[in-house]
Amino acid sequence: MFRTITALAGVSFMAFAPMSVIAEPVNVADFALAPRIAEKVASGEPLNIMVSYHDVSNEFAPFVRQGVERADAELNANARFIGPVGADADGQISEIETLMAEIDGLAISAVSTDALSPLIDRVIDAGIPVISYNTDNPDSKRLVFAGQDLVQSGRDAGEQMVNVLDGKGRVMITTIDAAAQWSLDREGGAREVLEASEGIEVVRTLNTGTDPQEIYSAIENAMLADPEITGILSLECCSTPAAGEWVKRNGQSGTIKVVGFDLLDQTVDLVIAKAVQVTIDQAPSRQGFEAVSLLVQFLNGETIDDLDTGVGIFTSENIDSAM
Repeated sequence: MFRTITALAGVSFMAFAPMSVIAEPVNVADFALAPRIAEKVASGEPLNIMVSYHDVSNEFAPFVRQGVERADAELNANARFIGPVGADADGQISEIETLMAEIDGLAISAVSTDALSPLIDRVIDAGIPVISYNTDNPDSKRLVFAGQDLVQSGRDAGEQMVNVLDGKGRVMITTIDAAAQWSLDREGGAREVLEASEGIEVVRTLNTGTDPQEIYSAIENAMLADPEITGILSLECCSTPAAGEWVKRNGQSGTIKVVGFDLLDQTVDLVIAKAVQVTIDQAPSRQGFEAVSLLVQFLNGETIDDLDTGVGIFTSENIDSAM
């Protein structure tokens, strides 16, 4: 189970504006809506909203799905969670192309911004509104973005790392997909802060891959190769618990500091055990819900804008509120 919260007492949960890339507010009156979709809107028929996620097999995906399913139950929409198994850009493109004739609105978290931007533009040109969520495609024609400001959340993680290291240490950054735009954005924010701290050295970025055993092995091998590392900063859900588990198994809790993302059960347990010092929530269920909600609002004539789902910062002092 994944613990997702939107507002909790004792939680430092912040929304930031502006976001890294700002879209202008948009209204359907200024959009060339496909006639078939306009007819459905006029008749009040439920809209087919597809929410495409970049890898439905990863540990974050089920909790985005929860938000989509809540939107399906609460909004006037047939909301469907789709996406490739594994980070497969061709698979994501093919699925969306296959469903084009029945999509009334598309929310997309892209495997690759470069690969998916042309598809987003084609969908928009076909009169189907598209927003991005979770990961952005700012160079495409997408209407708005819903999700965490990735660069800012990287800065926040960097600040937390500097704090737990008291401004001195050697830091390794870990990520399951170093080439993905979300990872590059978040790493850019983290490095901006870490490299501005005179006592911090960023020694490397470790690309772990997505398999849980391979993630742990990659971190273990990196730590054996460089035992002088004193901080591990994970950029996502899945290398965070692996880093914390390595620290715990090797009796390094409190000596090697870990800052990461998300509230997987294992991560929560490791924060309680003080093997992970800080984890940052990005409200995945809310992201899934808002992706559908924004498209429904847009199609029903409301003006929509970028939506920042904020940053929730958890330590051993407030992690109980996530349980």
